[in-house]
Amino acid sequence: MATFFGEVLSVYSRAVEEDDEELDENEEDEEIHRELEEKREVHLHWSPEVTESLKSGNKLQCSDFILAVGDNAARFLSVYIPTSENWDAVGHASVWNERSRAVTSEESACVFHRHKNNPSVLICRATCYIAEDQLFQWTEKVFDCLQHRQLNVTVLSDSSVAEYKTADYLCSSSAPFLRSLHTAAYRDRPVCQSLEQPNIITGLPAAVLNHCEVHSIATVVYQCYSDVTGPDSVTMETFKPALTKLGKLIQLDPSPSTDVLRKFVRATNIQSNLYI
Repeated sequence: MATFFGEVLSVYSRAVEEDDEELDENEEDEEIHRELEEKREVHLHWSPEVTESLKSGNKLQCSDFILAVGDNAARFLSVYIPTSENWDAVGHASVWNERSRAVTSEESACVFHRHKNNPSVLICRATCYIAEDQLFQWTEKVFDCLQHRQLNVTVLSDSSVAEYKTADYLCSSSAPFLRSLHTAAYRDRPVCQSLEQPNIITGLPAAVLNHCEVHSIATVVYQCYSDVTGPDSVTMETFKPALTKLGKLIQLDPSPSTDVLRKFVRATNIQSNLYI
């Protein structure tokens, strides 16, 4: 740029600098996004025996896969299907998101157990929060490790009775209750009535049901609607009919002791300072 006196001055363009800054910011955002994606990836950690089998191209021979999603469903399995004596922990899933943190040990909130006497029976308790963008990952990775031939899947799920939609009046005494949804490949008769429209299932049970429908896997979801938010022995017992058919495959505890129930049910002390 020339001045009135003929000097030539260097031109400073702020537009170029802003473009460079924007480019740097975009690259930084992309890097952060990549790091978050890597951090939010679902990881499966199997025992050395299972890992070696999967590396050899041999998937887990599984005839029955029982998945419990939610506090009451998971605790129901813990009470009525004890895992200490007849079950081996064969793996766990680690999940990191805004509401849960990845756990790298077998104390994970998503552990897989296999029956010692009947290794084709696999159970999983999922009490950790799995974000929407992780549901497909979890389902794909787990079922990619299972043999699909003659596989039967049973999903137990918790839900609040407030989410249940009905045209009739629903009194509090009717809760908890079970409803079911199943894939076209499921040939058995569910132990309760089907979930009425316009009710839907969401979260991990919905992801599993959708995956199994696409891959023609016999699957049934039993959703328990309860008016209690925390672990509750009455809500746990509502799931009992769902496992009656499994009694032929594995040993169930039909009448767990009160001490066992107390162990898995958190005592809720209602404290009030109204009259203090």
